[in-house]
Amino acid sequence: MSQPNILFLLPDQHRPDWAGGPQALEGLYIATPNLDRLRSMGTTITDAYTVSAVCAPSRACLASGMTYGRAGVLNNHQDYPLELPTYYQTLQDSGYRVAGVGKFDLHKNLSKPLDWGLDGSRLIKEWGFTEGIDNEGKLDGVRSYEENQTPKGPYFKHLQDHNLADDYVKMIRTGGQAKISNLPQESYCDTWIARNGLQFLENFPQNQPWHLVVNFAGPHDPFDVTDAMLQTVEGRQVPQPHSNEDRGEAMDIHMLNRQYYTAMVEHIDHLVGEFIKAVEKRGELNNTIIVYSSDHGEMMGDHGKYGKSTWEQASIGIPMIVAGPNVRKNMTIKSKVYLHDLAATFLDYAGAQHPSKMDAKSLRPLLEGQQEQIHDVIVSGLHLKHRYYETVYDGRYKFANDNGEVLLFDLQSDPKEEKNIINEQPELLIKLKQHSLHVAKLM
Repeated sequence: MSQPNILFLLPDQHRPDWAGGPQALEGLYIATPNLDRLRSMGTTITDAYTVSAVCAPSRACLASGMTYGRAGVLNNHQDYPLELPTYYQTLQDSGYRVAGVGKFDLHKNLSKPLDWGLDGSRLIKEWGFTEGIDNEGKLDGVRSYEENQTPKGPYFKHLQDHNLADDYVKMIRTGGQAKISNLPQESYCDTWIARNGLQFLENFPQNQPWHLVVNFAGPHDPFDVTDAMLQTVEGRQVPQPHSNEDRGEAMDIHMLNRQYYTAMVEHIDHLVGEFIKAVEKRGELNNTIIVYSSDHGEMMGDHGKYGKSTWEQASIGIPMIVAGPNVRKNMTIKSKVYLHDLAATFLDYAGAQHPSKMDAKSLRPLLEGQQEQIHDVIVSGLHLKHRYYETVYDGRYKFANDNGEVLLFDLQSDPKEEKNIINEQPELLIKLKQHSLHVAKLM
């Protein structure tokens, strides 16, 4: 097999049970025909996790193939260390044209002024890309623009060029999480990101293997949808959050948030279809690895929480679908894997040498049916300014340390993580804790 192309579709904050398929949330209707097609073309992994449930450390671990605490980024107040090798650079050294678009989140130190360059190329070469457009996410873009009503990146430059920036900032800053966007569909952030990616894809030479990562901004909050997106979900019933004691008007707010989140996912699904069609048009579908995953999940009101940065399954869990040459088709496997394992996987398929410090393991033996598991346990952790979490999961039991509170769950009998069994199986707790990242000591 010649070096395959790699199309990596990476949305921000997409929880796995909101992607259709075998993990779909009970009672949720969500239209994902293109993810369904991708599942039929390849393998769905239902036990996939991020090693850290917030943007910057998750993406740093992915870029380096290193576990949390070793990739140099512990939270959103640190930038990716430029001296640390990336799998992007290794692919480029192996003959690939390496491109990326969207919200990279590799320089996200919120204590510094944010600057992407108006063409989005400020650190593209340093990270190991041949070419790319790194752009603002919604909230970072608003924060940087508000300093003096001047764009610091390519997306807000686009908005300002079309006289949309000020109204967009006002929309983001007004009201709750669910918002009706003032943007035309072609200027909606994920549509704009996709257009940039499709242009790169169209211009790739035919005689060189390529890698393209598409870092969608959605379905990250706030849950902003255009009129066209709203029409697809308006009035649709969506399951309410579990383990949440809210009542009355608060439940209506949860319903609205969940409807809009659903619309954002369905829009990304549509864009996924555009990329698959573009690869088909190039005649390269049979020699392209296509991956759909996410940097972390979204609590969406479960346990009374929104966002991520916590140990629950909805926060650390991610979707993972892989299709491509020699990957088993229409297959679902329950194997414990990490997002950053994709770094090793891509290098494996490219025939490239893994950097010596890489912790990631190639998923190729799972995808081609040679192994059933490559990790005994999954660990995940995060250290913020005033709190931390760490968790260890062995495929059934899960230990969590939530800022000093120790918890243990049997996910087979209690998938919603509602019953702490720490007093029932202390010996199991000891066994799982030996794999801990010791997050509290990292800062």
